Amino acid sequence: MRIVLHIWRQANAAAAGRMVRYELPNVNTHMSFLEMLDILNEDLIGRGEDPVAFDHDCREGICGMCGCMVNGVAHGPLPGTTLCQLHMRHFKDGDELYLEPWRARAFPVVKDLVVDRSAFDRLIAAGGFISVATGSAPDGNAILVPKENADRSMDAAACIGCGACVAMCPNASASLFMGAKLAHLGLLPQGQPERDRRVMAMEAQANRELFGSCTNIGECEAVCPKDIKLEVIARMNRDFLHANWIGRGGLKGD
Repeated sequence: MRIVLHIWRQANAAAAGRMVRYELPNVNTHMSFLEMLDILNEDLIGRGEDPVAFDHDCREGICGMCGCMVNGVAHGPLPGTTLCQLHMRHFKDGDELYLEPWRARAFPVVKDLVVDRSAFDRLIAAGGFISVATGSAPDGNAILVPKENADRSMDAAACIGCGACVAMCPNASASLFMGAKLAHLGLLPQGQPERDRRVMAMEAQANRELFGSCTNIGECEAVCPKDIKLEVIARMNRDFLHANWIGRGGLKGD
């Protein structure tokens, strides 16, 4: 089938960008979206032109590397799907697709569709960890965890840090990402000793990274490829209020 692409081309962070039109006349419906971009790049390289830069790694929906806006929707039109797992059979012959990088102050463009998401790394470094002694794995029943908590923690841990939630949010908020990381640790016994300090540290780092505030619009949940729910944001807000109140001496360590 024939696909027309309008792709954001930008040489580097300091350069001006623009949309460039490309036409692919023989796209196989069994191709993944990234394989379609590979075909485009092979053609551009063959003509001596600069290939389109885009992030990718595992191409199995696990690593969180890939991602761009497709017709204004993060990861494209199929819900619960990363860009690498989106296949061309979900488009029609003659479709025109507009591809742009994530748009957020915290995610500056590196080149074309590639953005710098190291702000997420700094959020994790600020508080997305637990301090425990390393060594051999403990017995599975050494610390009992209610099944409901274990299930909810694993659901939150499914977050791959792709950044779609930030890109789709009108405020460029990282609340869904932070909420997922905080719920993942805060629902387990191992995460309790640093629970208050963790949420305060990550919130402070989010402000330094210039992420916006959450206004519960829900666009983040709608485009999350791992179906992380808004409830993790509510839990994060509750933890933040609790930690802030303790810090002011209101609850005396409750």
